Amino acid sequence: MTQEDSMTGFYYIGSERAHVDKLVSIFKHGYASANMQEAITALTREKHAPPEVICCGSHFGLAAITRLAGFLANHPILSGVPFIIDADKMTSADHHEYVKNKLADDILFMSEYDERAFIRKVRFMQKVKYGIRERERMQKKENAPQLTNVLYNFLKRCFDILVASFLLLLLAPLFFLIALAVMAESGWPVFYISRRAGKGYRIFNFYKFRTMFTGSDQHLIELAHLNQYQGSHKPRFFKVKNDPRITRVGRFLRNSSLDELPQLINVLTGDMSLVGNRPLPLYEAETLTTNMLADRFLAPAGITGLWQIKQRGREVMTDEERIGLDIDYVNNSNFIYDLWIMANTPQALMQKANV
Repeated sequence: MTQEDSMTGFYYIGSERAHVDKLVSIFKHGYASANMQEAITALTREKHAPPEVICCGSHFGLAAITRLAGFLANHPILSGVPFIIDADKMTSADHHEYVKNKLADDILFMSEYDERAFIRKVRFMQKVKYGIRERERMQKKENAPQLTNVLYNFLKRCFDILVASFLLLLLAPLFFLIALAVMAESGWPVFYISRRAGKGYRIFNFYKFRTMFTGSDQHLIELAHLNQYQGSHKPRFFKVKNDPRITRVGRFLRNSSLDELPQLINVLTGDMSLVGNRPLPLYEAETLTTNMLADRFLAPAGITGLWQIKQRGREVMTDEERIGLDIDYVNNSNFIYDLWIMANTPQALMQKANV
């Protein structure tokens, strides 16, 4: 393959011919190099337009890919190009290091992606990276949003404390009745407590009324094939329709969203807000640590949010759609927007799917 003067399409760094052939069939043209330094030199040539995506094999090793990632992140143009690391020959230990160091926009098994799924992935990353760059550009031009954000955060916290305190007092009898029903069917404990990741990856204890039989988390692997959020090698979210682990009382609590009430305690302690992005279990949050996807953790964890509003009447969204809604909330959040989401939440709950 010869390098064209206008470098659009893809740029692949590695030696897997099958991956090059797949990229050619998707983008029709591009460039591949088996040498890391040669690739960096080619990417810095000003006469070339930037590629649509940069893919790199993991066999170069952590040190070399760290240098490449640093070069791309600091480049005025290439920092806006999606950077993907191919995980086909990556060990689990290496994967942990790449994720921990946030070296790429995504880490995926290129051999397991079909053409349509791969191009959707790239287009989604391009959209989000463009939004991040635009926000950074606006923040550099304007100082006013800093004051606006301080006022918004103050109003949001005051509103959270007032509403959560009022509802906890008002609903205390209902809490007691639900606790009795849970214990009568499946015993102790009444609450389900799990470690969740909220704003800035801050980890906290997340409270819900228990809706499953005790020990249900140990059966995740057995139910993996039923996960509604399929479509990638490692789905970022887990949900099963008609989950067999749910108790009869639990199903009622879920369908009525009463199981969510103990999260008012999280709101009162400051771990969550009434409106925000859903706090994720750690096994889901650890797949969202790359630069592009981590943006959804700029918003506080919330009891309700855009997921609940936009999923109304649908059984499932793709993980890309859900992450996109999270980032939309980060980009557009303000006090009036929060009130609009809260006002539309009851209607969404009435049309909630049986999951």
